[in-house]
Amino acid sequence: MQDELKEAMLYEPVNGSLRCRLCSHYCVIAEGKLGVCRVRENRHGKLYTLVYGRTISQNVDPVEKKPLYHFYPGSKAYSIATPGCNFRCPWCQNSQISQMPRRGDLMGGYKATPEGIVDKAHATGCRSIAYTYTEPTIFFEYTLDTAKKARQVGIANVYVTNGYMTPEMLEIFHPYLDAANVDLKAFRKRTYQRFVGASLQPILDNMKLMKQYGIWLEVTTLVIPDLNDDPLELRDAARFIASELGPETPWHISRFFPGYEMPDRPATPLRTMQQARDIGLEAGLRYVYLGNVGHEADTYCHRCGLVLVHRQGYGHIRSEIENGNCPSCGTPAAGIWEE
Repeated sequence: MQDELKEAMLYEPVNGSLRCRLCSHYCVIAEGKLGVCRVRENRHGKLYTLVYGRTISQNVDPVEKKPLYHFYPGSKAYSIATPGCNFRCPWCQNSQISQMPRRGDLMGGYKATPEGIVDKAHATGCRSIAYTYTEPTIFFEYTLDTAKKARQVGIANVYVTNGYMTPEMLEIFHPYLDAANVDLKAFRKRTYQRFVGASLQPILDNMKLMKQYGIWLEVTTLVIPDLNDDPLELRDAARFIASELGPETPWHISRFFPGYEMPDRPATPLRTMQQARDIGLEAGLRYVYLGNVGHEADTYCHRCGLVLVHRQGYGHIRSEIENGNCPSCGTPAAGIWEE
């Protein structure tokens, strides 16, 4: 793959090695070695990305599947991924592709240029391109080139991310990033350290930075029994979202099902899911949604209670929003809507 390699951005020399400044691991990578993500390599004093232009997945998805409920509801997102991740979550739902580099397999997938991705998104009538399934930060250069071309033809860009990028990365990318869903995996630093191999604080800081940049932000938490389902922890997470990101920030509470390295852990009880939703609403959040529970996930006006967006699965979505407002009481509906 030597002829396919592209020099990475955001790195600097440090004592004969290279420090990668793309994500908050800030890996110091010796000659011939890889970073935590396993897709950035120090070769002869230069850092290379090993996955530029190599997609492992390309699909047309409903934008609600990201999940993004307040970003062009009912539209389609052209979704792409490359192999790899900078986290090692034992509950990963996409471990077959996110953990490929850890298994020594980077040859999966197929070549796709940024121009080709944008052309396919346009041809399939997609309103946005979603960088998703695996962690998009680790294929940053690819997403950046694609996002710039997408912006030129009026296609929006979406990150579905663990939020572990650096402020330097966001400074470069934010002009082209329209929306993001950040996976807030827990609200205890010890949980991140033990299960994910990362820290919590950079993710909280990055979510606040996204809001400052004007990126539309939604947050997802997979509630896992006996891991992050303590009501006090859920309350702390809800209060952070409401106070630091704003009460208009949607919180998606997703139900865990056993799999990957957690096959014996039970599915999240429905009563826990409902309790989590109640905690979010009590904290002042206006939009709290339950995922993986088989329920409808309508959006209501937080003032008068009118159904603004009716959702029945991914195929039946009806919006009543008029010029960004509730048609009944005129209250602005937080989000990005079609004009």
